[in-house]
Amino acid sequence: MARIFGTDGVRGLANGQLTAELALDLSVSAAHVLADLGEFSGHRPLAVVGRDTRISGQFLEAAVVSGLASAGVDVLLLGVLPTPGVAFLTGSLGADLGVMLSASHNPMPDNGIKFLARGGVKLDDAIEVAIEKRMGEPWQRPTGGAVGRVSVHPTAVDEYAAHLVSTIGHPLDGLTIVLDCAEGAAHAAGPQALRGAGAEVIAIHADPDGLNINDGCGSTHLEPLRAAVLQHGADAGFALDGDSDRCLAVDHEGNVVDGDQILAVLSLSLRDQGRLAKDTVVVTVMSNLGFVQAMKAHQVGVRQTKVGDRYVLEAMRVGGYTLGGEQSGHVIMSEYATTGDGILTALHVMQRMAATGKSLQALAGVVVRLPQVLVNVRDVDKARADEDAVLAAAVAEEEAALDDRGRVLLRPSGTEEMVRVMVEAPTLDEAEAVAGRLADVVKAQLSL
Repeated sequence: MARIFGTDGVRGLANGQLTAELALDLSVSAAHVLADLGEFSGHRPLAVVGRDTRISGQFLEAAVVSGLASAGVDVLLLGVLPTPGVAFLTGSLGADLGVMLSASHNPMPDNGIKFLARGGVKLDDAIEVAIEKRMGEPWQRPTGGAVGRVSVHPTAVDEYAAHLVSTIGHPLDGLTIVLDCAEGAAHAAGPQALRGAGAEVIAIHADPDGLNINDGCGSTHLEPLRAAVLQHGADAGFALDGDSDRCLAVDHEGNVVDGDQILAVLSLSLRDQGRLAKDTVVVTVMSNLGFVQAMKAHQVGVRQTKVGDRYVLEAMRVGGYTLGGEQSGHVIMSEYATTGDGILTALHVMQRMAATGKSLQALAGVVVRLPQVLVNVRDVDKARADEDAVLAAAVAEEEAALDDRGRVLLRPSGTEEMVRVMVEAPTLDEAEAVAGRLADVVKAQLSL
């Protein structure tokens, strides 16, 4: 049977692959697995449940709550709240389990279920496997007072926003910013936190109706943010995604500031405060070479991992690092959060602006991005990509020609029969030429 859990929980078309029945069964099984692991021993178990603004989150929330309560777990409903907010309250409220209903930046018809362990951290893969295996098994149902109670936690947004404000030490007075809330989970918490820190906030796409999440807005569609920043003469703009675990930005002239540049700004800020553990930042192999070169020039180490925030988190945990993230704007500041947090990211970038008196454009300018070209070569045998001698020789030849002026990365897709060819070079023409030549070799050598 194909695995139900993916790299970021369970995700799919709501009421298609992701049904109320599946949500209920997963919740019951999760309660049983955690109980058998001793996570509930000695006390009455407690779970917190949050969701984004998708209309399907309402019936999925009802199913999850029904499953947990029927298994004897008390439930606190957090309502609409960002994923990092659910993670924070899982820890601050001493809950045994956190549940977030969201499909992040995916289109509205999709939804997802993410389980968080005590402290607001992602469940271990082994626990997810155990949850899958025990779905649908016979069980002794509690009755009477042993069933779970369900109540609403009405101050969830206020507590989370207050936590975010408490993480910065310099007021944001005098800064005017535009915040694109993506019609998503941060439509209330985002503006509240940034205003609480002293900024003047112009919130856009902050009127969700259950259907418009991520629809032409947020971190995957930066054009409305750029237009709003220019229209209002704002100092900067920040765009969140549907569950607010990532953030991208634009400067006062509307230029895009990507995750690499944001990480550079935060790396130097934390380093100057003596809070960048081991003076090192963790990123994936997809980070632009210009970022790596900029960090080297400023004596900041760079630890690179495979693509995926789970690998960044693992490297941070093992190495004891405090900052990591991806080019997509998924930034993890482990001193304050257990997952990526777009609002937190925006606050700390703004704090750097306020503390230095520099524009976001000037701060982000530390990174000179090399032109990057990505070619997806489809319908090839990706399993042979790492062992084909002709392809390896072609890559080596192109890398030798680029020398330290650029780089080549061939990466098999994790979900499709496809190989991704990524090339960075001093000019776009050179990057496109190298990528085209290598794509032709991939097709010739790996065709199905």
